[in-house]
Amino acid sequence: MFDGTRKFAITDDSDKEMKRILTAVYDALREKGYNPINQIVGYILSEDPTYITNHNNARSLIRRIDRDELLQELVRHYLND
Repeated sequence: MFDGTRKFAITDDSDKEMKRILTAVYDALREKGYNPINQIVGYILSEDPTYITNHNNARSLIRRIDRDELLQELVRHYLND
């Protein structure tokens, strides 16, 4: 019976790819003089790609990450660490 609860499963490979992408985006934002944490949070909350610079193809990279999966992974890491 389906109770309406969504369940997510992230494989180790997608977790590594997500980390690689976030690190690259973070580095590109920092290189351009932005506060990377604030810009990434702005993007996550709004899904507005203009929060992310085009420098080093960061804007294109961040759009490869599913926002729901990213949020799930962030909450899981925060609560487990």
